[in-house]
Amino acid sequence: MNARQPAPPSASAEVSNNNTRGADPYLAVTHEVTNQPPALEDYNLYDQDHALKEAVTREGGEAATKGLSAFGALAGARETIELGFRANENKPVFSTHDRFGHRIDQVDFHPAYHQLMTIAIEHGLHSSPWTNPGAGAQVNRAAKYYMHSQVEAAHCCPITMTFAAIPSIRKQPELAALWEDRILANEYDPRNLPDGQKTSVTIGMAMTEKQGGSDVRANSTRAYPVGAEGPGQPYELVGHKWFVSAPMCDAFLVLAQTTNGLSCFLMPRWRPDGSKNPWQIQRLKNKMGNVANASSEAELRGALAWMAGEEGRGVPTIIEMVAMTRFDCMIGSSAGMRQAVAQATHHCRHRSAFGHRLSEQPLMQNVLADLALESEAALAYTLRIARALDNQHLEHERLLARLATPVGKYWICKRAPNHAYEAMECIGGSGVMEDCIMPRLFRESPVNAIWEGSGNVQCLDTLRAIQKEPETLDAFFREVAEARGTDARFDRFVAQLQNDFADISDFQYRARNLVDRLALAMQASLLLRGSDAAVADAFCASRLQSGGGLNYGNLPSGTDAAAIIKRATPVVG
Repeated sequence: MNARQPAPPSASAEVSNNNTRGADPYLAVTHEVTNQPPALEDYNLYDQDHALKEAVTREGGEAATKGLSAFGALAGARETIELGFRANENKPVFSTHDRFGHRIDQVDFHPAYHQLMTIAIEHGLHSSPWTNPGAGAQVNRAAKYYMHSQVEAAHCCPITMTFAAIPSIRKQPELAALWEDRILANEYDPRNLPDGQKTSVTIGMAMTEKQGGSDVRANSTRAYPVGAEGPGQPYELVGHKWFVSAPMCDAFLVLAQTTNGLSCFLMPRWRPDGSKNPWQIQRLKNKMGNVANASSEAELRGALAWMAGEEGRGVPTIIEMVAMTRFDCMIGSSAGMRQAVAQATHHCRHRSAFGHRLSEQPLMQNVLADLALESEAALAYTLRIARALDNQHLEHERLLARLATPVGKYWICKRAPNHAYEAMECIGGSGVMEDCIMPRLFRESPVNAIWEGSGNVQCLDTLRAIQKEPETLDAFFREVAEARGTDARFDRFVAQLQNDFADISDFQYRARNLVDRLALAMQASLLLRGSDAAVADAFCASRLQSGGGLNYGNLPSGTDAAAIIKRATPVVG
């Protein structure tokens, strides 16, 4: 390159000259932008996802294909994707009081957040399996949630809790009669008003306290009866909550101690007389991820609430809600993996280095195909549990859901962080920039593994299920055995795993190893039975035969990486 030339004596003269003979070298255009992928937008998240389409059909949701395709187009639209960025760039803002000094506990959100909430609620992501139960209801709702979460995951928290609250609230019929229609209404009303003035509401959760965390039986919040005691009766709650998600909801399921033990309560934001219920937000949590959603700390200063379910049986009552939120954690982490794979494969399909497209270079193929395997296996597992939830009247499905939910929540959510990082590395430096979705996916990736019960809690819940109902393990292995005889590596892996369950005397110490392998066995079985042959073969070779503990990019020779990548790549541009 030549040295920069001296500046001409007159800038105005130079402008005039530019009109006739082009710019001098010192004003020259530095370069033409080439070798960059087009933005991954204006594509259909359903039609461009072969694994999702196949899993929906396989698990009983085929009747809703048209609606899922329409929702996929909405989720992939440039305008919808932009809402996710705007919501994350503008954190919720909390005000304790209005300008006149009245306590309001108001959380304000960017309009983009409300637009995403509107999309979710109008499409029934909080309600559809309850309002239209039957074959494929949970599968179809999970598929929509899976697509919508790829756009923006944080606002899905109140959607999940509103959806998951129904089984717990139904434990108290008189409360369900008052609240259920408004919970299930497919309209979004974010106003901070007494619930009696609203035709639709959202539901949050307040379980944990500083001293206990996951050990909710250590809760110190007390419930004092207003009059008569027992289920359905009003109490006043005094204490604190270390996590209240999400504080802008209209009511919350809360755990508090009575004279007969830890009980579950429904606590509204406002009292029936229109006065503010005296529970006060202390501050919003300053989270590394999930930033578009508000989480908070609160003190309960005689907050009015109604007992839901049997007194002293608060954990079994609220666990109905927790089981569903854990399932949504599986969907959310699977969705994060899918979006990471979509971003990485799309980038590498359009980007060249050292004379070849990245997606055609062997080492990158190994990494991309490995990431795609993880994503598809997570989705296959998740939608199989959705089918089990659709068929709880069948004993096998009930038992399967009981055990496979904590196993899947543990495994899928724990696999998400490293998956997000590896996909980011495939994109390179641009993947670290905040105008790319990858930093958000990376920050979001640990959330589901920690919330709703961390990894150890899920492993202990797995042990609890086996000890309380040994039939759950039988049902799990019976489901896995549906693929017996299709792959020798799989058969050996499952046989060894069953043998290792013969003695569970030290299960707590070995729990992670055993739960890891339960998850892998189920994922392999589902892929062998229903997925593409190249995907199933590579999964067994890398996860069952090689142990699956190495970094991504360790698929063995002979893997049809190109076919796996093609299957996973959205075709845009």
